[in-house]
Amino acid sequence: MSIGREELPVNEVLRVAMAERGETVESLAHRVGVDPKTAGRWLSAGRVPHPRTRVAVAGILGREPAELWPEPYRRRDLPWFRPWAELEQDAVSIRSYQSLVLPGLVQTEDYARVVLRAGGHSAGEVEQLVASRLARQVVLDRDPPPQLVVVIDEAVLCRLVGDRAVMARQVEHLATTADREYVQVRVIPADGPWHTGLAGAFMLARLPDGAGVAYLDNQLRGELVTESIDVASLGRRWESVAGEALSARQSTALIREAVKRWT
Repeated sequence: MSIGREELPVNEVLRVAMAERGETVESLAHRVGVDPKTAGRWLSAGRVPHPRTRVAVAGILGREPAELWPEPYRRRDLPWFRPWAELEQDAVSIRSYQSLVLPGLVQTEDYARVVLRAGGHSAGEVEQLVASRLARQVVLDRDPPPQLVVVIDEAVLCRLVGDRAVMARQVEHLATTADREYVQVRVIPADGPWHTGLAGAFMLARLPDGAGVAYLDNQLRGELVTESIDVASLGRRWESVAGEALSARQSTALIREAVKRWT
């Protein structure tokens, strides 16, 4: 008696979502830009596509990526932030502009804790989010690491977050991070004119396949941006913002001066 090959369990949520939208393996593969055999594997439970592909498929099917493939998203980030955190880990370059606080990738534990407490989270949620934020930073130790460019307004270096000791450690950490070969931190002087970045913080990432994605933040939740026209628009805004900043060398000197003020 011969034994047939055991069938793999099916990703039932994905199968139902495709059926509801009238998508076949072939049509979905065509829309996403992959081989139908590759798309067919996604129907097997445990087969998880590339982060950017997950976002694209979820958008086509009108679902959240975590609904279709929950395993990669079982982390402590806020649900709406998880897709960006996943894409960030694959990025070959990351550009971040902040006018009010330092970006999460360069925050110290104490600084992050103060910032997250201000968001109205419970003590337990704050500790989970701090751990997740610190875990994101391991991408900077990846081999090879992504190219990271951070642009901040000078006010970020002067605003008290926590107490003076928290700020002293944070600004010193920023200076040390800026010394890394693949990191640039640039500062827009406080006496500069109003610029387009003051309309809101944003991040841009370039993925290994050359595609660009972006992330916007607001008081309630963040928004992942994948439409090429919108990413291109934010790219132009980035060029405008970066054009207002001091050089990396001048910025590092300014950061070192801020360290002295806080210590």
